[in-house]
Amino acid sequence: MALEMGRVGIERVEGWGMSVGSVARVIRPENLDQLRAVLAEARKAGVTLAPRGTGCSYGDASTTEQGWCLDLTHMNRVLSFDESTGDADLEGGATIRQLWRRSLPSGYWPKVVSGTMFPTVGGAAGMNIHGKNNFKVGTFGDNLLEIDLLLANGDLLTCSREQNAELFHGAIGGFGMLGIITRVKTRTQRVYSGDVRVRGISCHDLGEMMEAMQELVDVADYLVGWIDTFGAGSAAGRGLLHDARYLAEGEDSDPGKTLCLEHQDLADSVMGVPKAEIWRVLRLFNHDLGMRLINGVKQVAGRMESMRGWHRQSHGGFNFLLDYVPDWKYAYARQAGEGLIQYQAFLPSETALDGFLALLAEGQASGHVPYLGVLKRHRPDPFLMTHALDGWSLAMDLKVTAKNRAHLWQTCARFSQICLNAGGRFYFAKDQVISPSVARASFGARRIAAFRELKAQADPQGLFSTDLWRRVFEQDPDQRSHGPWPGQA
Repeated sequence: MALEMGRVGIERVEGWGMSVGSVARVIRPENLDQLRAVLAEARKAGVTLAPRGTGCSYGDASTTEQGWCLDLTHMNRVLSFDESTGDADLEGGATIRQLWRRSLPSGYWPKVVSGTMFPTVGGAAGMNIHGKNNFKVGTFGDNLLEIDLLLANGDLLTCSREQNAELFHGAIGGFGMLGIITRVKTRTQRVYSGDVRVRGISCHDLGEMMEAMQELVDVADYLVGWIDTFGAGSAAGRGLLHDARYLAEGEDSDPGKTLCLEHQDLADSVMGVPKAEIWRVLRLFNHDLGMRLINGVKQVAGRMESMRGWHRQSHGGFNFLLDYVPDWKYAYARQAGEGLIQYQAFLPSETALDGFLALLAEGQASGHVPYLGVLKRHRPDPFLMTHALDGWSLAMDLKVTAKNRAHLWQTCARFSQICLNAGGRFYFAKDQVISPSVARASFGARRIAAFRELKAQADPQGLFSTDLWRRVFEQDPDQRSHGPWPGQA
C-alpha cells in the first residue's frame, strides 16, 4: 500500500517559524491516483490528514500532533501557460518560483507573490496569501480563475465563481480544511521589463508613513513599509516606505536582458561571504540590544536611500526579501520549539493608526519588542474566512525561547484584545496564538458557522485536520446556524 500512496516516512514536521512542530508520518503522493489512495487508507485507518505544501506558514497551519501529514510537493507540474492571455494552469504542489520562471520570459509576472518564492500555489490559494500590492490587485484568490478541489470522499470538483461557487469562496482561505487543492488556474500580469522602478521614502513616524502610503495608492503598483519597532514617543513607527512601479512599454531599453531568468537570480554572496553563512553572523545580534542597533542602522540607511531617488530593481529582488539570506530564521534558534512567531494584525482604516501604535507600545512595555515590523495597505475580498479588509496590516516578528514562551503568549493575548477593540482580523498563514474566542469575536459567529457547515458537507467525517484547526475551530461553542455569512445575505 505504501507504494500505491507514494513515498512514506516518519519525520519532524514544523511550522516555518520552528516554534511549533511534532514527529508525524509523512506521505508524499506523486499523482491523483496515489492521492486518492492516501485518502482511502486514512478513512479506513480512522486517522486524520494534515495537508501541507512547502511548509511556509509560520505557525501550525500545516503541522499535526495527530494523524498523518500529507505532503503535496511532488504534485508540482506546470500544466500549461497561455502566452496570449498570461493565464497559467498548475498543479497545487508547484511553487510560485516555478510559476514566475515559466511566465517571465514571455513577459508576464504573477499577479500576487509573497515575500518568499517558495510557497506552493495550492498553499497560496488555501491560505489566500497577499503581497505588497494587495491594495492594487487584491489577494491571491482574487486572481484565481478556477481550482480543482479533491474532497475527502475522493470526488474531484472544479470550482470557480460560476461553478461550485460556495466551495470556491470557502476553500480559498480555508486553510486546507475543505479539501485538497490539486490544481489552480491563475492570471498573471503583463510586464515589459524584468525590472521595477523603486524609491525609498524615509518617514519620521507611523502616521507620516501611513499618510504617505495612502497618497500613493492610486499611482504605485507596490507599497510596503519597514518599521523600526524600537522607535518610541514622537519616533514611534518611524521607518522606510518603498514605492515600486512597473516600467511602461518601451521604457526598458533592453527588455530581453531583464526578462531573462538569470537577471532575477538573487546573489549568493555578500562581499565574498556566502549568504548561506550569514545567519550565523545575524545570530550574534539576535537579542534586544543587537536588534536595536540593527534597526537604528537601517533607519539611518533608509534616510540615505530616500535621498537616492528612483532606481531599478529586478522583480525577484524587490519581491522576495525573505529569500535574500538563506535560512535566516536560524538566527533566532536551532533548537526544536524555539524560533519566531509572526503576529500580523489587520485593522480597518479608521482604527489602524491608534491600534498599531498601541501594539508597538505593548510590545515594548512587555519586554517583547518585535525584531521586525512591516506595514501594508489592504482591500477587502469576497472569501469566507478572509483576513482581508479595507485597511492596513502590521506584521511583527517575535522571538520565541523556552524561557519566554509563556509570557510571550500572554503578551500576544493582549495584542489580540487591542486588535479586537479596533475591529481587527487575523491571518492563518501567520497565526499561532489566537484562541477560539478571539477567532469568534474577530470573524463573527455567522461566518464561522457557515464555514463549519461547509466543512460538514465537504468533509463530514473530519478527515482533514491540522493543529490550527484543532486549536481554533474543532470545538464548536455553539452548534446553531447563524444564517448566511456577510456577503451572502
